[in-house]
Amino acid sequence: MSEIKNSWQHKYITTNGVKLHYVTQGTGPLMLMLHGFPEFWYSWRHQIPEFAQHFQVVALDLRGYNDSEKPKEQSAYVMDEFVKDVAGVIKGLGYEKCVLVGHDWGGAIAWYFADTHPEMLEKLIILNLPHPAKFSQGLSTPQQLLRSWYMFLFQLPIIPELLLQSFEYQTIAQTIQGTAVNKNAFTSSDLEAYKNAAAKPGALTAMLNYYRNIFPHVLSRKNWEILHVPTLMIWGENDTALGKELTYDTAAYVSNLQIQYIPNCGHWVQQEQPQLVNHYISEFIVN
Repeated sequence: MSEIKNSWQHKYITTNGVKLHYVTQGTGPLMLMLHGFPEFWYSWRHQIPEFAQHFQVVALDLRGYNDSEKPKEQSAYVMDEFVKDVAGVIKGLGYEKCVLVGHDWGGAIAWYFADTHPEMLEKLIILNLPHPAKFSQGLSTPQQLLRSWYMFLFQLPIIPELLLQSFEYQTIAQTIQGTAVNKNAFTSSDLEAYKNAAAKPGALTAMLNYYRNIFPHVLSRKNWEILHVPTLMIWGENDTALGKELTYDTAAYVSNLQIQYIPNCGHWVQQEQPQLVNHYISEFIVN
């Protein structure tokens, strides 16, 4: 891993008024990777070198995370701004299109970006995040409401920050490893990296502000155009936060869709089963 890390480059780009950090490797067409909560670019550590053989891979720190800028206003963490960030990164790196890959919150941003800027995408790859219309529907069911309990907790001021930073940010590590099926997917150094990223000044509140704006700015939308961008969904079947049933009937919103389910795998699919995830992505992008 040390040799691979030595070939990663850490860079910054200013887009939509914020300075964003990213890690990049390789040359060629752009593959842009968007992480989830409570992660950062590092969640793609198993994918970056794999796809850098054929792409310029860019794994972004979303605004508010890790080494990216952290605007203080809660209003800075709304979907319209995230979409503008992504568009600015693609253009700022000198590209017109990319293969966009998103997991969790990165997947939500990728869905919205695809709906807003389909002309900027060659292909779309979503990991363990349902189409927003399906998620909104799911929240009308008792089982998904129970799985999404944390979203309601995160609406509170201050208390979520105190909980997540308790015991020297051990709650961050437990959130990741504790909900994984393959607990061995995360080394102690991996978990320390996530804790250290969350401990950076302003990061926790910024990360939580994504959730504090989710109901008025993300889940309130009712009308969706059918997406024609070729789309791959990869789904760890044992996700404790998002039920597998949220993937059913996604084809009603996506005309060119493939779904690959991975059994005995939790929410952190690209880290729990990296070889299988890389295989499915490789198959998808060459066809």
